[in-house]
Amino acid sequence: MSLSDGAGVVPAPRVSRLGRETAPSPRFGTVVNDAFPGWGEKSDPTPRTGYVVKVYPRFSETFVVTEVLAREAAGDDLTIFGLRPTTDARFHPELAMVRAPVVHLTKPTKLTDGWAGLASAQEQLPDFAERFASILPYLARIDATDALQGIDLAIAARRRGIEHLHAHFASVAARVAYVASVLADITFSVTTHAKDIFHADVDADLLGEVLGAASTVVAISEYNQGFLEGQYPEVTERIRLVRNGIDVERFTYSAPTPVGDTLRVAAVGRLVEKKGFDVLVDAAALARDRGLSLEVRIAGDGELREDLEAQITAAGLEGTVTLLGPRGQDEIRDLLRWADVLVAPCVVGRDGNADGLPTVLLEAMAMGVPCVSTAVTGIPEAIHPASPEGPATGLLLPPGDVEAVAAAMEDAARPDFPRTEIARSARALIETEFDSRVQARRLADVTAPSARPAPQPTGAVR
Repeated sequence: MSLSDGAGVVPAPRVSRLGRETAPSPRFGTVVNDAFPGWGEKSDPTPRTGYVVKVYPRFSETFVVTEVLAREAAGDDLTIFGLRPTTDARFHPELAMVRAPVVHLTKPTKLTDGWAGLASAQEQLPDFAERFASILPYLARIDATDALQGIDLAIAARRRGIEHLHAHFASVAARVAYVASVLADITFSVTTHAKDIFHADVDADLLGEVLGAASTVVAISEYNQGFLEGQYPEVTERIRLVRNGIDVERFTYSAPTPVGDTLRVAAVGRLVEKKGFDVLVDAAALARDRGLSLEVRIAGDGELREDLEAQITAAGLEGTVTLLGPRGQDEIRDLLRWADVLVAPCVVGRDGNADGLPTVLLEAMAMGVPCVSTAVTGIPEAIHPASPEGPATGLLLPPGDVEAVAAAMEDAARPDFPRTEIARSARALIETEFDSRVQARRLADVTAPSARPAPQPTGAVR
């Protein structure tokens, strides 16, 4: 898979910081890498920021790793807090480049664990009782585990001198960060993505409360920014656009070559509904029946693998469409070099889940591979037709349209298809709008503790 779509193949170490094992805390608290110096003491003026994620490391969320690496390269002082243990068996090798220490917060399973956490907070956090009481109405609405991990996070943040918390996804991670920010008297911000704001199961009122408490709400696309402003106008002034980016230097550009006798089609992503790979299989069958010679390779794994295998067999596409399984980043780059075109036929799932913007699209565009995708959430901000504002960066289709995907692949196979022009304009867009170094610097700027004061919950002690 791509850097963000979950395809690493490096065996998973059982570590907190790469190469260093962690040991469980003897009571409710954190599982930490004790090799990290500091615990509240700082010898430089760089603000210390805590990244809060549900699972770290996570196979399908390595955009977090890309962002962390870019921020570290810029000199930011980071600590990563993970709320759940990873269940992934493989990881991308880029994980070993992360220097930030990792703190795995324990998930309390017994009442005595939670009681110990409360007692510890009373001892270590100034004004704990008053601060805790100020957010009791909020705490009553969230899962007990989230509330207790928020206490744990507050203790860990205070011990380590964390001045600001930044959560990825406005769900579990942000809910926990909100609790910790009040109890530790620090600010928190959140990057919103897709499932955390679009899914049918999202509690809109609770989400609004979390966003309202954040010092900065980050949207990864203009589409998401507009959605949030429409749904939560009270936080409009604190919403900032910061795109997920890629390391452009690691995805080198090569001018596309003419298509041979067989069109080579690549697709990358988890095998789940929102990726639309069933549409791609149907489109491949249609294009084949109309005389197009093509080979489709889909990298990734997921819950729909058996369904897709059955669909491929039923269509007689065994020699045309191959499910490659999970692939590491180097293998994904090789796949993109092989491909004449990348197809990302994303759809909005029946549960409302949708892609924000598949990172593999950005990777392919950076490398000079023409792309076909659909008008779902932020994708049109990367893939768009020619307009007065600029040349085409790819082929943009309506989601779920088998005929349109088949026709796009047929177009991409034609000798007069403007492959080079599209590839050049796509690369230029990536360099200007999706460079991880630029976006990481912007994120640091808009979420800095001094950027703006955090809103105070009703009755909160500040």
